[in-house]
Amino acid sequence: MNNIGNIKLNGKVILGPMAGVTTLAYREFMKPFGVALSYSEMISDCGIDYGNSRTLTYLATSKNDRPVGLQLFGFDKDNMVKAIGLIEENADYDILDVNLGCPVHKVTKTGAGSAWLKNPPALYEMMRAVVTNSHKPVTAKIRLGWDENHITVYEVVEALEKAGVKMITVHARTTSQLYSGTPNFDLIGDLRAKMNIPLCISGNIFTPEDAITAIEKTHADFVMVARGGLGNPRLITNINLALDGKELLPPPSVLEQCDWAEEFSLKLIDQFGERQALMMLRGLAPHFFKGFEGYKKVRANISMSINSKEDLLKIFAGIRKRNAL
Repeated sequence: MNNIGNIKLNGKVILGPMAGVTTLAYREFMKPFGVALSYSEMISDCGIDYGNSRTLTYLATSKNDRPVGLQLFGFDKDNMVKAIGLIEENADYDILDVNLGCPVHKVTKTGAGSAWLKNPPALYEMMRAVVTNSHKPVTAKIRLGWDENHITVYEVVEALEKAGVKMITVHARTTSQLYSGTPNFDLIGDLRAKMNIPLCISGNIFTPEDAITAIEKTHADFVMVARGGLGNPRLITNINLALDGKELLPPPSVLEQCDWAEEFSLKLIDQFGERQALMMLRGLAPHFFKGFEGYKKVRANISMSINSKEDLLKIFAGIRKRNAL
């Protein structure tokens, strides 16, 4: 099942939403590697409702970024409905996703994110209102439950499907696990058989083998890549190849990684301007050079020593010179 509502996906790898990461620049950069659908950073319903200028930047999309989903989060049904109207007036997108899986305390303490999993009846009422008021297909991202004593995934999935959601992504951890521990794919081995809409599976997808295992255990239609793709865009390509039973591409060289790091960096600078983009790149660009022996100092220089675009480009030029000898 490769459709989400009336949106057809060409592939099975979905780029997961990550705060501070899945900007338009990042999504455009990752798309050619085989991303079937991308999701934006989490967008606050209150930020939209109040016209927060920073929040509005999260609505940016482009023709190279399709299909794309905008991910909304909030704690109040009326606020969510109001935000949907404003998003539809100000953005060009394909899918509306609702974040019901964020485990971070500053989100859940307000009643947003995975806090919704504690009250499936209230969740149904909110999501029914979202689906009714959205002119785009609605998807949702959830977790197994709040903690190991409150596993609500089956009840929540039933409520979401009844509300009219067109796809559900399950991150196979509880809220209390945050991002630690091992995702429990076995716990939802028969979930897909109970669903009439597509299932996307998420959690610790760092290799093509991880993706194959997650899909085999859950029978999911799609697999979501988030942290595993940071600085590792070829992972998307190789997951697609693995799922098609084809030979994987070899690990990229440091020169290939350098080219990709520069391409992404320039896109980010174009989107946000030099100053803001460099602050973001201090955390993002070093990921491209993980796992290469002797590159600890390079990663540190990017993290702590870049104050201009020229500083960053000099580091990339140095990497190329070092590997041309």
